[in-house]
Amino acid sequence: MDKRPSIRPFRDPAYSVPARGEPSHDPPWWSAVAATRAAFAENPGADSISVPLGDGPISVDARGGWCVPTEVPPEIAAQLDLYLPYCLPRPGGLCVAHIGQSLDGRIATENGESRWVTGEADLLHCHRMRALADAVMVGARTVRADNPQLTVRHCVGRNPIRIVIDPDLSLSDRHSVFCDGAALTVVVAAQEHANSRGEMHGSEVLGVPRVGRTLDVAAIRSALGERGVSIVFIEGGGITISRFVDAGCVDRLQITIAPIIIGSGRPGIVLEGVRPLDCALRPRIRRFNLGGDTLFDCEFDA
Repeated sequence: MDKRPSIRPFRDPAYSVPARGEPSHDPPWWSAVAATRAAFAENPGADSISVPLGDGPISVDARGGWCVPTEVPPEIAAQLDLYLPYCLPRPGGLCVAHIGQSLDGRIATENGESRWVTGEADLLHCHRMRALADAVMVGARTVRADNPQLTVRHCVGRNPIRIVIDPDLSLSDRHSVFCDGAALTVVVAAQEHANSRGEMHGSEVLGVPRVGRTLDVAAIRSALGERGVSIVFIEGGGITISRFVDAGCVDRLQITIAPIIIGSGRPGIVLEGVRPLDCALRPRIRRFNLGGDTLFDCEFDA
């Protein structure tokens, strides 16, 4: 039996783990975004902060508005509009999910091939979102199929905590999240497994109740919030993201659509039950270009 306290932080007050090495050629606007995230993380009660942007400052208020003393090019303004909302203090926490898919709504082929449906710009976007998040989350199937590192490598930033949902502790120790030492990994499992096993491959096991054959995703989000994890970025797979959306536990859903038609394969978002059109989810939408792809930033907490 695990006798440790049921609520304890995963880490120190720093919101994430320093990444190993720093990639070059990050644009000045990204340095301003990263500085904004760090400033609000250090001063969550601040009404506004000011950080350098090129030769001048950018002021960002706690509601997401920003201003600069001189006009910035439209392409830079679009990047600031995309990322600055994810830098703000979130007393109730924020759960963001991202999925990349084809025009016909496929995230992989029938045999599971998914690298890469979307392009390099979307890959960079995911690394930037990891850098802004406290934790990045995936399901066990994604770990088993893709062996992701879930670290920040394509931009300057800090590695988030890696959360792996593995209800029955089925993953082996060969996966990168357990053996590369790049960032803290926490495994979310069914409560009965966590009661008998406090760690897995050197990573803490966090137990939550089951709901039928799956885990209670609302309990997952609540447990992470109790540990001080404010911004969670769910990066896959489609089943995990769909369950969080279905449970109303996703505040913002990012869908990047690539201009390809796969024709068959694994679908993206699949919700339970038969839904008439008047019960369809109708989030507030922002659109951004990511190279040749289009990102739809869907807001459910508006």
